[in-house]
Amino acid sequence: MKDLNTTQDADNSLVSSPKGAERPLRQHLASVTGGSSPASLLAMWTDWSLHLAMAPDKQVALAQTAGEHWLNWMNYVMQGAPDDPDTLPISPPKTDRRFQDESWRQLPFAALAQGFLLAEDFWDKATTDVPGLNPAHDRTMTFLMRQLLDSAAPSNFVATNPEVLARTATMGGLNLQHGFARWLRDQQDQGQTTGNAQVGDKVAITPGEVVFRNHLMELIQYAPTTDKVHPEPILIVPAWIMKYYILDLSPANSLVRYLTENGFTVFMISWRNPDANDAALGMQDYLDQGPRAAIDHIAASTGAQKIHAAGYCLGGTLLSIAAAAMARDGDDRLASMTLLAAQTDFSEPGELSLFINESQVSFLEDVMQAQGYLDAEQMMSAFQMMRSNDLIWSQMIRKYLLDDDDVPMNDLMAWNADSTRMPARMHGEYLRHMFLNNDLAAGRYTVDGHIVSLRDIRVPVFGVGTETDHIAPWKSVFKIHNLGHADVTFALTTGGHNAGILSEPGHKRRHFRMLTTRDVDNALGPDDWITEATPQDGSWWSAWAAWLADRSGKPAKPPQISETLAPAPGTYVMME
Repeated sequence: MKDLNTTQDADNSLVSSPKGAERPLRQHLASVTGGSSPASLLAMWTDWSLHLAMAPDKQVALAQTAGEHWLNWMNYVMQGAPDDPDTLPISPPKTDRRFQDESWRQLPFAALAQGFLLAEDFWDKATTDVPGLNPAHDRTMTFLMRQLLDSAAPSNFVATNPEVLARTATMGGLNLQHGFARWLRDQQDQGQTTGNAQVGDKVAITPGEVVFRNHLMELIQYAPTTDKVHPEPILIVPAWIMKYYILDLSPANSLVRYLTENGFTVFMISWRNPDANDAALGMQDYLDQGPRAAIDHIAASTGAQKIHAAGYCLGGTLLSIAAAAMARDGDDRLASMTLLAAQTDFSEPGELSLFINESQVSFLEDVMQAQGYLDAEQMMSAFQMMRSNDLIWSQMIRKYLLDDDDVPMNDLMAWNADSTRMPARMHGEYLRHMFLNNDLAAGRYTVDGHIVSLRDIRVPVFGVGTETDHIAPWKSVFKIHNLGHADVTFALTTGGHNAGILSEPGHKRRHFRMLTTRDVDNALGPDDWITEATPQDGSWWSAWAAWLADRSGKPAKPPQISETLAPAPGTYVMME
């Protein structure tokens, strides 16, 4: 195995590094803090507090806000907290469901809820638009203050949550007893990877065969369901942060099944779940053993001259690197490239950027050097914090205070719980080259020791963004328009990072906008694009399938599945 005490420079070459065994004290500190850098947090707090101290106008405005909030709250309470939306001092956001129950409209709980929402509003203003404050620190302080306040919401405590009090009275306290026992079980199970017993039974059940395998991935070829198929196969490159079957969940919402039913031969990469022995694997390894190896096998086994390639999330970023390298080297085997909620320019990467700076990445590297990988729990905590009310606090109330029966696990919930690890070197390279340095968009990223440029990509591009994506904001995904010399068809669909992609035909209340921008057309910004893109009801899947068909040859007899190593979903997806 390669020496773990190494890292990559801007040329992706291995150089000596003082990391690893030379920093055992930092590694211990990182393990204590869960990978959060105290220096990063202190720097942000100091920057904010000093600039606020030097902004008397901002202080006066905040004092006025505090006074108005206090008077409005007192007036509301003195009137007996009337159940009239027009008399509320402040209305919660539509997405805030903490205080929707009828019991929150009676004193004293109505006063507690309103006081808390007013406090949230005050601190949101206190950490926003502070003159001279570093914009990154501005966004992060606002986010962190909201996290602190969310943890102290009256809905989180027995004595101040009327729903919990009513349930406690009804059950004679058994809800709290059961909740405490459940909490103890969860603490014992914490950090244990349980896998997903539904894989191959209820999810990931589209018929197919593993036709190729290397150390990092298995390649699944799905069985055709039509008499004839287009001669250009589709290769799907999923993100390796989670298991591949997000795109092959239940039969009703499987993108793989939909494509096979519409006359396409589909191949899917199923990534291995790495462990400490894979610590030295980097981005180049994922490129070589992932899309490059898959394209070589598909071309050789099917005889296809052209291949449609689609990448989801991180898989789309990796696919764009592969496509740029192929274009640089004169490899014209791609018929098209599709990017599903995938970023290629990380200058505005969304809320994940709140967790990523030099201090934080350096600290995280210490954690990964010590254990050889980034654990699934460490990754998921960042995603959960983006929607802490829905993914943390509401679930804790339901499980530990209300003693609600466990909600039956649906297919998306099962997939979401089946997370994976990431090799130390690969994740460090990804954070540095993409999030910190934005090397791919800037034309500094190297493959095989030479620069690749997205401007070399000439094949048609189909991009998909989702309206409420916190991980890959659609305006960030949209930047592919400005990075290549290709015709770009872009679809903006309802939903978030996962639900927006899982938008099967017949899904209620789905709609999307779509517009093709040719390479020779004048550039459009995302806000102008919105006004010109055609709104359509239904699923973007149908539009994408038609787009692929228009760029494919005449349907013919399906290619044979040659060598078979295991039936789908394969063995790597089962690895814990």
